Amino acid sequence: MAEDSSRAFVKDVKRIVIKVGTAVVTRNDGRLALGRLGALCEQIKELNSRGYEIILVSSGAVGLGRQRLRYRRLVNSSFADLQKPQVELDGKACAAVGQNSLMALYDTLFNELDISSAQLLVTDSDFRDRDFRKQLSETVKSLLSLKVIPIFNENDAVSTRKAPYEDSSGIFWDNDSLAALLALELKADLLVLLSDVEGLYSGPPSDPKSKLIHTYVKEKHQGEITFGDKSRMGRGGMTAKVKAAVNAAYAGIPVVITSGCTAENILRVLQGQRIGTLFHRDAHLWEPTKEVGAREMAVAARESSRRLQALSSQERKKILLDIADALEANKNLITVENEADVAAAQEAGYEKSLISRLALKSGKISSLAKSIRVLANMEDPIGCVLKKTQLADGLILEKTSSPLGVLLIVFESRPDALVQIASLAIRSGNGLLLKGGKEAKRSNAILHKVITEAIPDTVGSKVIGLVTSRDEIPDLLKLDDVIDLVIPRGSNKLVSQIKSSTKIPVLGHADGICHVYVDKSANLEMAKRIVLDAKIDYPAACNAMETLLVHKDLVQNGALNELIVDLRIQGVNLYGGPRASALLNIQQARSFHHEYNSMECTVEIVDDVAAAVDHIHQHGSAHTDCIVTEDRETAEVFLHQVDSAAVFHNASTRFCDGARFGLGAEVGISTSRIHARGPVGVEGLLTTRWILKGSGQVVDGDKGVIYTLRDISVDS
Repeated sequence: MAEDSSRAFVKDVKRIVIKVGTAVVTRNDGRLALGRLGALCEQIKELNSRGYEIILVSSGAVGLGRQRLRYRRLVNSSFADLQKPQVELDGKACAAVGQNSLMALYDTLFNELDISSAQLLVTDSDFRDRDFRKQLSETVKSLLSLKVIPIFNENDAVSTRKAPYEDSSGIFWDNDSLAALLALELKADLLVLLSDVEGLYSGPPSDPKSKLIHTYVKEKHQGEITFGDKSRMGRGGMTAKVKAAVNAAYAGIPVVITSGCTAENILRVLQGQRIGTLFHRDAHLWEPTKEVGAREMAVAARESSRRLQALSSQERKKILLDIADALEANKNLITVENEADVAAAQEAGYEKSLISRLALKSGKISSLAKSIRVLANMEDPIGCVLKKTQLADGLILEKTSSPLGVLLIVFESRPDALVQIASLAIRSGNGLLLKGGKEAKRSNAILHKVITEAIPDTVGSKVIGLVTSRDEIPDLLKLDDVIDLVIPRGSNKLVSQIKSSTKIPVLGHADGICHVYVDKSANLEMAKRIVLDAKIDYPAACNAMETLLVHKDLVQNGALNELIVDLRIQGVNLYGGPRASALLNIQQARSFHHEYNSMECTVEIVDDVAAAVDHIHQHGSAHTDCIVTEDRETAEVFLHQVDSAAVFHNASTRFCDGARFGLGAEVGISTSRIHARGPVGVEGLLTTRWILKGSGQVVDGDKGVIYTLRDISVDS
C-alpha cells in the first residue's frame, strides 16, 4: 500500500484515542467478536511497547447486556410466559450488565498480554464540572505514565439524559462524540474511529458506485455524501462518526475513520499508509495537489490518443525514436533507481525469481532502445486498408486497421515491460494506463518520466498514465465505458482476480506451463541443447520449460539419464511424475499443473507422441510447447494436434517472444482464443473499422442500387 504525503502528521503522534464501535465489538448475532477484540488488544500492546500512549473508548456494553439478559429471561421463562408479548428490556439495565461483562473481557485479554487496563465511566453532566475535568486529566496522565490502558465508556446505566440512545443534546451524545471530546480534553495527537467498513464512502458502502474518500474536505464532500443505514447495533453509524471527526479535526486533532475488522489497520495508519478516511483541518490545502481520479486519467488517455492518431506516420515514428534516445541518455539515472528497487526487494526477502524479473541487467536499456527503433521503422499499422470491396458502381467499402482505444496494463515485477508496452501503445495509437508492482515503484516512476517527457505537447504526456496506488485499480476496472482492454501480466492469482473483477475484455495468460517433448527419434545432442536452453536461459520467464516429457524408449538407451545429468549439472532441481519418480528415485511433483519460475522442473515418461499430446492438453496452459524429433510425420502430428498459442519443432520454447518473433516488442503473451493469441505486438492492439465512400447513393428499399460486391485491389 502506498504512503500518502498528507499523512506525514503521524511522525509527531504520541497520544492516541481509539474508539471501537459496537459493530466491531460484537458479531451479527450480538455476541462478542472475540477474534477482532483479541487482534485489537494485540495492536494496542504493540503500540504500547513502542512508546505510544493509548486511550480506548469502547462501545458494545448495551448490546452485550441486552443479549445476556434476553438469554437469562428465556431460561427463566415458562412456556406460557413465552406466549405473551415480550416487553423490551430496560436500556439502563442492559448497560449495567453489559459493561461488567465487557470490562471483564478486556481485563482478561490485556492480562494475557501483560498489560493492565482501567475502567472509567463518565456521563455528559460530569464534563460540566471543571474540577472533574481537571481530575480526569490528572488520573489519565497517571495511568498512562504507568503504561495502563484507560478504557472509557459512557455510563448509560446512570445517565440522566431522557433518551440516551436518541438524545443528541449536551456536551457529548454517543461514544463517537465522547471520543472526540476526550481527544480534546486529554490533548491527544490522533483520534482513530474504528468501524465495520473501510472508511467514509461517497454513498452507501454496499453500492458498487460508491468510492472510498481517502481525505475528507468539508467544503467539497459535505454536500456530496449520501449516508446509508445507521450502525447495525450501536446508536450512530457513519453520520455520527463524521460529525465527531469534523468537530475534532477542526479543533486541531487529526482523525482517521477506518475498519476495525481488518488486521493491523491502526499500525498501518501510524506507518503513514493510505488507510481509511483522514479528517484534518488543513485538508483543503491539499486539494489542489490531489491525485487524478481513475475516470479522469482514463478520459485524458483517450483524448490524448486521438491526438496521437491524428499525427502523420513520420511524426509518430519520431516520437518513438525520441523515446529510444531519451532512454539511452538517462541510462545511469534509470540504473540507480532500479538498483534501489532491487536492494529493497532483497532486504524484504522477495523470491529470487521476482528479483530476477525486477533487475534491469547490464545492456538491458540499450536492448530496449534497439527494440523501440525496430518498432519505429516498421510499417505504420494505423489506417491500413485490409480489404476493399466495390459494393456498387461508385460505392467503395474499405476495411481498415484502427487502434483499440485505451489499454489498462497491470504488471508485476518487470520494469522493462513498461518500456515495451508504452512503445507499442505509441506505435498503435492507443492511450495507455500502466500499473506496475510496488517492488518496482522507483524504476517504473523514472521510466515513465523519461518516456512521457519525450512525447510532444501536441499529443500530451497523459497519453500514458502511471497508476501509483493499488486503491485505484478497482475503480479502473469498473470503467468499461472508457477502457477498452485490460492486459494483466503476472501471477495466476493476479490474472484470475482481474478477470473476475471487470466487464472489460481481458487479454493474457494465467500460467506459463511449457513442455518440451523429446521423441524417440530425437537427435540427442540437439535435444540436450534445447532442453537446457528452455529451462536455464531465463527460468523466471513465462516461456521457460516447466515439464520435460520423454519417450519411454529413451529410458532403455540411456538418453533420459544423459538429459537428467545435464540438468542437474546446471543446478536444476527435478521432480517426477508417477513413472519418472519411481524410475529415477526423485521426489514426486505435487502437481503437473505447476509453474516453477525457477531452476526446477518436472520430468515424466510417456509412451508416444499421442500420450505427450494428451498430457499437454490435460496439464498444460496452452502457452508454448515443443517437440524434439527427426521424424517429420511425428512432428506434424504434434504441431497440428497440440492446441497451444505457440507450438515448436526442434526449437527452444524461449523463442516465444514478441521481439524474437520480429514484432518489435510485446505487451504480453495471450493464451486466449479470441482477438489475439501468442505474443501480442502491434497487430494485437488494433481492431478494424469500415470506411464507405459513395457518390450520393441511397438505399430506398434497394431499388436504386445494383450490387456488384466485387473485391478490388487495396492499392487501387
